[in-house]
Amino acid sequence: MSITTESLDLTIGNDAAAHPAGGFTTLDALESEAIHIFREVAGEFERPVILFSGGKDSTLLLHLALKAFWPAPLPFSLLHVDTGHNLPEILRFRDEIVERHNLRLHVASVEEYLGDGRLSERPDGIRNPLQTIPLLDAIGENRFDAVFGGARRDEERARAKERIFSLRNAFGQWDPKRQRPELWNLYNGRHAPGEHVRVFPLSNWTELDVWRYIAREQVLLAPLYYAHERQVYQRDGMWMTAGPWGGPREDEAVQTRTVRYRTVGDGSTTGAVLSEAADNEAVLAEVAASRLTERGATRGDDRVSEAAMEDRKREGYF
Repeated sequence: MSITTESLDLTIGNDAAAHPAGGFTTLDALESEAIHIFREVAGEFERPVILFSGGKDSTLLLHLALKAFWPAPLPFSLLHVDTGHNLPEILRFRDEIVERHNLRLHVASVEEYLGDGRLSERPDGIRNPLQTIPLLDAIGENRFDAVFGGARRDEERARAKERIFSLRNAFGQWDPKRQRPELWNLYNGRHAPGEHVRVFPLSNWTELDVWRYIAREQVLLAPLYYAHERQVYQRDGMWMTAGPWGGPREDEAVQTRTVRYRTVGDGSTTGAVLSEAADNEAVLAEVAASRLTERGATRGDDRVSEAAMEDRKREGYF
């Protein structure tokens, strides 16, 4: 028996429709692994939390978590580190999902940290790297001992180094030398007081797997993941949306283009791509033909240096 998600309302689906060939598919294996990880964490840890931004990967993560414990309520709360530079469609979608499932959402606000002087605005205006301190503070204040994230190994080379269970020290820092073996789906969640574990159930998924699963399960996403007309301007090879984060500059002309987002994040550094893909099947075809990861194509903060993501991970970033 499979469970499908229509508008993220879980209902019992048709097994033949989910598995037309009647066999166990790659998507079934990935789903089974993720559900096993969620249940393993529920058994090993006291206060797990799911990072949820309303983006496609965190939406898929929530779908799998709901499925893992259905028909019981989700035993985890959600956490969003809000940069203050999020696209409004994403925040609306986030709040709709939280309300629909009667979930508890913790919001750690970068804007608040900037307002009271705990953080300072960067010269480039990018706020993604500023998420680290609010994230670590929220983990500490709420005593979260396991934090689920939607990172995948195919996104970026630093993420490819990470285990599914990633131990973080008392300062939230990641040390590649402390990575633990994970043979035969055995996960080591031991941690000292003050430490916590980051957990990545989507580690072995690719962007194409994500979209195939979204199409199969009919997972509802924020509409900006599909082609739509938008006023954008071009910067560093990306199509950016104007907003409170700044831009366009004098030499950056605003144009109305048909675009979609492959990934979402800080509006000052996340771009859209030109696209006519307005449904799941069209997106699948587009992703299958792409030779760039979504972060490589549309995330300016990962272009700062070859080790930009790894440097931030060592400091406590996801």
